[in-house]
Amino acid sequence: MIDGLPFAVFQPFIDTATGRIAGVEALARLRDANGQAHSAGPLFADPKTPPAALRRLDRQVREDALRRFHQAPADWFLSLNISPRWISRLRPAQPLPSLIQLQRSGIDPTRIVFEITELGGASLRLPDVVARYRDAGARIAIDDFGAGYSQLDRVLALQPDILKLDMRLFQEAARGGPSGEVVKALAQMAEKTGCWIIAEGVETEAELNFALECGARYVQGFLFARPEEELFASDAFVGRFARLRDSYVQQKLAERARLVSLRQQLTELMCELKAWAESGAPASGLRSPDNYPWLLRIYQCDRHGTQLTPNLEWRQHAWHADDRYLGHNWSWRPYFYQLLAEGWEERRLTLSTTYRDATTNQYCLTAGQFIDNGRRLLLVDIDAAGL
Repeated sequence: MIDGLPFAVFQPFIDTATGRIAGVEALARLRDANGQAHSAGPLFADPKTPPAALRRLDRQVREDALRRFHQAPADWFLSLNISPRWISRLRPAQPLPSLIQLQRSGIDPTRIVFEITELGGASLRLPDVVARYRDAGARIAIDDFGAGYSQLDRVLALQPDILKLDMRLFQEAARGGPSGEVVKALAQMAEKTGCWIIAEGVETEAELNFALECGARYVQGFLFARPEEELFASDAFVGRFARLRDSYVQQKLAERARLVSLRQQLTELMCELKAWAESGAPASGLRSPDNYPWLLRIYQCDRHGTQLTPNLEWRQHAWHADDRYLGHNWSWRPYFYQLLAEGWEERRLTLSTTYRDATTNQYCLTAGQFIDNGRRLLLVDIDAAGL
C-alpha cells in the first residue's frame, strides 16, 4: 500500500462571513493497483510503518499539493499538515524541508498555513521551527485543540494564528453533550488571544449551528464537501451556506422570542412573589406555579448575597422548604454581579445568562429583583433545560 502513487486531495474551508471557500487543506491519498484511492491516515497512525517511508510519502503529497495549488484563486490559503515527530528528527539549524519545498513552488508564503498535528509529541525544537515558519511569512494552525487540556500552555506559547477544534470533542458538544460549555469556553479563549477558529468535522446542520455559536471563522466537513482531487469553485457553496445560516438565524430569533416571553412571565411572577415576600406570609400563601413549569426554586438574600430564607421548591403539589443553604453567601455567583450593577431599584428585573449550578449541577438562569426598599433580594432559579 505504501508503494501506491501518493497524491493530494483538497477539502475546503468555508468562510462563515461569506459562504465562499477561503482555502483548502491538503490530505494524503494513495492509489492502489485497481486505481482506487485510499486515505494514507492509517499508515501515519501505524507505529509499524517505517518512518523514512512516511517522510517520503509526506513530502511527495506536499509537493503535489503545492504544484496543483497554483490553480487555486489568489485569495485562497493552503493548509499543510506538519507532525512534530518529523521536527524532532531534524538536526540543529537544518533547513526545513517544508520551507525548501515552499520556496521551490513559487507560492507566496503568506498563503500557506502550517498545521501542527499531534502536539502531545511536540519536541523542544517546535517553538524555534514555528518561529522560522513565521519568519518566512506563513501562518500557524494547531489541530485538535481541546483534545488534551495539558496542552493549553504549549498552545498558548506557540501563539498560533488558527485553532482547529478537536473534531470528536466538537461533535459530542454539538449533540448536546456535557462538553458543550467546555468547547464554548475554549473558543472564547481562542478569540481573546486573537486566533481564528476552524470547526472541522461539520457533518450535520446541528454541528454547523454549534460552530456558528462558537464563533468559528471557518467550517470544514462533509456537510459541504468531502476531500476531492479537483478544486471547487470559490462560490460553490454560497447558496447552500446562506440557506443554512438563515435557518440558524431563525432559530436564534425563536430563542430570543422565547426569552422575551420568559421575561414577561417573570415580571408577572415577580409581582406576585414581591407582594407575598413583603407581607411575611408563609409558604402556604403562595399559589401553585402551574403556569411556570421552568421554576426550580424561590429564595431571598440580603443585599450582600447571604441567604435569609429556605429554598422553596414545588414538589408533589405542595411547597417544600429546604433550609440547608441558610446563611450561605452567593455574592460570587454570576447573576449577583448583574444585580449589583443594576442598582437598588425595585422595579428592575434582572435575568442572568445560563450557568451550571455548583450545588445541583443543573444548567440554570437566575432572575432577581430588589425588594423591601433595596434591603432584600428576591431570587428565582430557572431550569434552562425546561425552556
